[in-house]
Amino acid sequence: MNDMLAQAYDLLNQLGVTANYTGFFHTGYAVSLCAEHPDRLLLVTKCLYPEVARQYGTNWKAVERNIRTVNSVIWRENRPLLEQLARRPLAQKPCTAQMLAILSSSLPMCL
Repeated sequence: MNDMLAQAYDLLNQLGVTANYTGFFHTGYAVSLCAEHPDRLLLVTKCLYPEVARQYGTNWKAVERNIRTVNSVIWRENRPLLEQLARRPLAQKPCTAQMLAILSSSLPMCL
């Protein structure tokens, strides 16, 4: 496992997401990909989700659903940490692309 992926998994654990969610692995991988190449956040549905789906032998719709579930868990379990990572208060739950952007930009802070 690469270091960036390990950091993404650690961050998800801190946010209250555990490995019993399939989306834990999908989100961790997506966050690590976005941390390496932030331009992937521009085409989440066309590029990022299919790439994660190939890695895990599933389809992009399942990846999207699982990442949305993780987003809901984070919002419910540790909204204060998410807002701290976003460096601003969040009036509403971020969309999945926004959540991935917040988490991927936060990885270097978690070293």
